[in-house]
Amino acid sequence: MFARFARAIFGTSNDRALKAYQRRVPEINAFEPALAALSDEALRNKTIEFRERLANGATLDELLPEAFAVVREASKRTLGMRHFDVQMIGGMVLHEGQIAEMKTGEGKTLVATLPVYLNALAGKGVHIVTVNDYLARRDAEWMGQIYTFLGMSVGVIVHGLEDTERRAQYAADITYGTNNEFGFDYLRDNMKYRLEDMVQRDFYYAIVDEVDSILIDEARTPLIISGPAEDSSDLYRTVNAVVRELVKDESTYEKDEKFRTVTLTEEGTPRVEEMLREAGILTEGGLYDIANVSVVHHVQQSLRAHTLFARDVDYIVRDDKVVLIDEFTGRMMEGRRFSEGLHQALEAKEAVTVQPENQTLASITFQNYFRLFPKLAGMTGTAMTEADEFAEIYRLGVVEIPTNVPCIRRDEDDEVYRTAAEKYEAVAKLIEEALTRRQPVLVGTVSIEKSEILSEILKKKKVPHQVLNARYHEQEAQIVAQAGAPGAITIATNMAGRGTDIKLGGNFEMRVKNEAAGLADPAERAAREATIRAEIESGYETVKQAGGLYVIGTERHESRRIDNQLRGRSGRQGDPGASRFFLSLEDDLMRIFGSDRMGGMLTRLGLKDGEAIVHPWINKALEKAQKKVEARNFDTRKNVLKYDDVMNDQRREVYSQRREFMKASDVSDTLADMRAEVIAIMVARRIPEKAYAEQWESAELAEDVRRLLNLDLPIVEWAREEGIDENGIRERIEQAADAAMAAKAANFGPDLMRFVEKSLLLQTLDAVWKEHLLALDHLRQGIGLRAYGQRDPLNEYKTEAFALFNGMLDELRERVTSLVARVELAGDAPAPTELPPLPRDMVASHPEPAMALAGGDVGDYDAATSRVTAMPMRTDTVDPKDPATWANSPRNAPCPCGSGKKFKHCHGRTM
Repeated sequence: MFARFARAIFGTSNDRALKAYQRRVPEINAFEPALAALSDEALRNKTIEFRERLANGATLDELLPEAFAVVREASKRTLGMRHFDVQMIGGMVLHEGQIAEMKTGEGKTLVATLPVYLNALAGKGVHIVTVNDYLARRDAEWMGQIYTFLGMSVGVIVHGLEDTERRAQYAADITYGTNNEFGFDYLRDNMKYRLEDMVQRDFYYAIVDEVDSILIDEARTPLIISGPAEDSSDLYRTVNAVVRELVKDESTYEKDEKFRTVTLTEEGTPRVEEMLREAGILTEGGLYDIANVSVVHHVQQSLRAHTLFARDVDYIVRDDKVVLIDEFTGRMMEGRRFSEGLHQALEAKEAVTVQPENQTLASITFQNYFRLFPKLAGMTGTAMTEADEFAEIYRLGVVEIPTNVPCIRRDEDDEVYRTAAEKYEAVAKLIEEALTRRQPVLVGTVSIEKSEILSEILKKKKVPHQVLNARYHEQEAQIVAQAGAPGAITIATNMAGRGTDIKLGGNFEMRVKNEAAGLADPAERAAREATIRAEIESGYETVKQAGGLYVIGTERHESRRIDNQLRGRSGRQGDPGASRFFLSLEDDLMRIFGSDRMGGMLTRLGLKDGEAIVHPWINKALEKAQKKVEARNFDTRKNVLKYDDVMNDQRREVYSQRREFMKASDVSDTLADMRAEVIAIMVARRIPEKAYAEQWESAELAEDVRRLLNLDLPIVEWAREEGIDENGIRERIEQAADAAMAAKAANFGPDLMRFVEKSLLLQTLDAVWKEHLLALDHLRQGIGLRAYGQRDPLNEYKTEAFALFNGMLDELRERVTSLVARVELAGDAPAPTELPPLPRDMVASHPEPAMALAGGDVGDYDAATSRVTAMPMRTDTVDPKDPATWANSPRNAPCPCGSGKKFKHCHGRTM
């Protein structure tokens, strides 16, 4: 009550934010007359002037009013489009690193030009992130006219570019691209061996278009670059045959559609064990014995493939491949594969070629990738329902920008039917009614399968229509662009064509591109354009009289956002429009979230075949169900992120150290430090502190030295000497190892030795990091079971992941020390001049999360685990007069105190 009263007096936080931005709009508008009087050249020179002012100490905020006005003037001259005042507000929101929620048709693409130009003045590169390659190309070409007019360079990153091309595109002032391409380039860059081979610049500022789709929907799964692992296709096919028989009896497994999980029942476990023994897979023990962990994994994934994934809903089979379908867009996801062997299980189920499994080489979530940008902003038509998640995960506020013209779309109450057949019949009837008055209709479906069901019904009724399964982005955009033409009936997946405006009467630009592109004669072309324009103007009036675009939803989505996106296709820029959702008790949302009670209620109400129930209470009940699903999905994403955050600290440390190694011209000091560490650990393991000489494992230590340092030293004889201790032994081993390395360096020559050391260090780091990622994958698969022992899986994961990381560093030191000690040049072999390229059989994927891991809220990292220190590169200066700087000394350098001893044997022993 009090909150409502306070809002009535002071307005909402969104209202207050808008007032603050509104105050700056007159200041921007004041520049318009003077800028309009400038010549094109003088307007272009404003970019040079702004950059000079920045160099002289001005801030971007100080330049904002005039820079925004310059972009508006450039847009008028190049595109014939003038930014509205509300678009200026949207630009300010984006510049401040927040999310601008703007309705469909309000010109988000144009709004982005304002903050992009302003921030690009700094010369550090601005990224604009889109949902597909088509939109990246289109926007770069379309909005690029403004930037190039103002003297800025524009790049675009799409699939299939070579590294040299990518580097050039990233070097531009403004770079368009998709979230996947940007993320994969980051991972690939951190697998390169030379700084000059890397394609991306340092991160500065990014604007994410359709921010809810990219940072919410697609953020549930990580980006993964993987390489081939051991082939186990025969095992998948054999297990598939067993599971195919097993699932014929539903008592053998238990499925939970709400959480998308499936488990064997007490009856199913002995049945599957018996069948696996007959197939020769289970040779000893039971299914859940430790020796059969791999078999359990294969059975579980095959069970999921058969019970939770449906052909033509979750995937399609084409050209001997299982191609995934994006659940949010209905688009095919070429090249993407499920992880953890699930994709192989689907291939075995569909009897196509089972591709080898892949091992993770590098991975990152979108949350952690986009949080690398010091400044991040986003824009979409639907963000308010996810405002809490944006604030908690990305620290992004959401500001709802008012429309330029009031929205007059009519959103009607949902109609609920008992069966899907009745629902589709009602949808078809409404479409026929709209067609009689030539009102365009856009029908949103949740899957390819359901769009084809509706299409078949319309074909039988001889209703002309377009089915858009969103297979090709460009074709998709063209079909959706014409969805506002008189009498157009378009069936599409809910998000198909997102980013393309539906204009009543038709889209002039698209029609000119399709119908007048081949006309060489200017007069003929102009006449054709005039005809198209007249047809569209006439069509606009026809559609307007008919009630505008009618949007029909054939099912409620799990997320209110997706429903709002579909509704938002109608009623743009003050146009008339209407929307209505048709539901049935057989819909997934209704069936999974409590349709029994609703079904009983409808029966008691005496609902007859073909009748629907329509009431605002139904809408509210559905909204509550959607909120519950959204909250569950948020928890899943947050949980995935918690686990990835553990690895993210390690990833950042490894990538940072790797870059330092690449920058360094000489890594011999680092290798000497590693060698000293290996020797110290080796000696401490074989000669315990304060142990008697007869308790020393001298022979074993001599073998360790031979294995790791390639040295044959008389350690057993040394151990018999009077008065020698473990420090003496260690110093003799170090001196012998240093002498051997000095001799090797002299033999190789300084340049070649530095190259070999750097090459071996980088390649060994990559090898142990790859093995570490595999170990983390295995750890994560089983960590959820710790909850049965009343232990928090996330805390357990943190502790064990940190231990694994320390083990990885020990392995790195040992392995690189041994390799450098053993490396030799073949007598007639030419000296290597460059490091090996990346393997060509790498696969980039953005899969489904392997599992939703349990784990409650946990506190901050333990101090020890939050400050991971890997292989330090001492790049800071050492001042002999300032003991505070001595810790930066290389361990094998003379101690800066002047004692003549090595630093590690003098002041370094206490640091």
